Amino acid sequence: MKITHLTALVLMSLSLSSQAVRAAGGQLLIWEDIKKSSGISDAVKDFEKENNVKVVVQETPYAQQTEKLRLDGPAGIGPDVVVIPNDQLGTAVVQGLLAPLNLDKTFLASFTPPALNAFQLKGQTYGVPKAVETLVLIYNKDLLPQAPATLDEYYTFSKAERAKGKYGLLAKFDEVYYAYGAMASMGGYIFGKDAKGEINVEDIGLNKPGSIEAITYLKKFYADGLFPAGIVGDNGLNAIDSLFTEKKAAAVITGPWAFQPYEAAGIHYGVKALPLLPNGKPMSSFLGVKGYAVSTYSKQKPLAEKFITFINQPKYAKVRYEVTKEIPALTALVNDPMIKNDEKANAVAEQSTRATAMPGVPEMQEVWGPANNGIQLGVTGKQPVDAALNDAVKNIQMQIEAAKASNE
Repeated sequence: MKITHLTALVLMSLSLSSQAVRAAGGQLLIWEDIKKSSGISDAVKDFEKENNVKVVVQETPYAQQTEKLRLDGPAGIGPDVVVIPNDQLGTAVVQGLLAPLNLDKTFLASFTPPALNAFQLKGQTYGVPKAVETLVLIYNKDLLPQAPATLDEYYTFSKAERAKGKYGLLAKFDEVYYAYGAMASMGGYIFGKDAKGEINVEDIGLNKPGSIEAITYLKKFYADGLFPAGIVGDNGLNAIDSLFTEKKAAAVITGPWAFQPYEAAGIHYGVKALPLLPNGKPMSSFLGVKGYAVSTYSKQKPLAEKFITFINQPKYAKVRYEVTKEIPALTALVNDPMIKNDEKANAVAEQSTRATAMPGVPEMQEVWGPANNGIQLGVTGKQPVDAALNDAVKNIQMQIEAAKASNE
């Protein structure tokens, strides 16, 4: 769309007017996620009354806010508060986009530890958890009235279903996002920690004994023909969704994003936290966390901090959940009957306490490709598991070094 000279002047005028109002200390600009601002409207009104300040809320896709802030912040037209996914934290901090927060310890302790850890880096807190998202197990109650407790039971059930020409449990175990739940609970990891508890990107655990044991265990679902060939690779999720909605598969491991499509397909489904592994431990998973953060470029950082503390009180977070259905990260709400009595929300909340936040360091971006390739080669039997994972780690190390060199 072309912008005329007149339009550009009008936009510039509006921007300067906005800056003038904010410079007077009378306004906070908040970037909220798309179609989510209604969830904080009550909290915003109360904050305005108590603090005699104007709060302007603009909806912007949360996954794009970091990149937009990188441009708008230095230009003086950026927000005071943003919503970002935790896996963008490391890059945003390295780029100097987010201000470290100075928040009350009691307030921080009100969040589930995995969610809070997702916004902490090198001893600093850079965000307040807003909502959590993680993998769960979804099963068709008409095909599987009682969901098994263990992954071994799903394996046995899947063998029986294949004898009937159907599928039992389906999952994208050829990708690290889905295989990680077994790896983490069997002793594997992405990055280790140093003596101070900080992420050590030089310690990559994808080829450690626990990781090898986990991928070897998951391999039997492929080796015994319990997964169709079509669920391997980029189109795997679409194939899984199709088989489940066509009632050809009884259970799948996926995320909350599948709830609405499965309902629309008329599937009578249930939701559970992920099953137990042979070692008796529940499968872990990656935890995705949306959080509120304060822009480095904000001229009103203390007020911005006060705002994100205020709107994350339990009473406001509860309203936000009721409106948006995003699962809150507050311990008090995880145990609230409102969530406990909601099968879907309870499953996500329960699994989130077992999950691990995706490492919020820039180096994580170098993990996905090599890890997925190595895991896929291992579970499908195209390479020995240990060799495939060793190669994956070597490739990750090379990509990290290459990225480091290009930034110097």
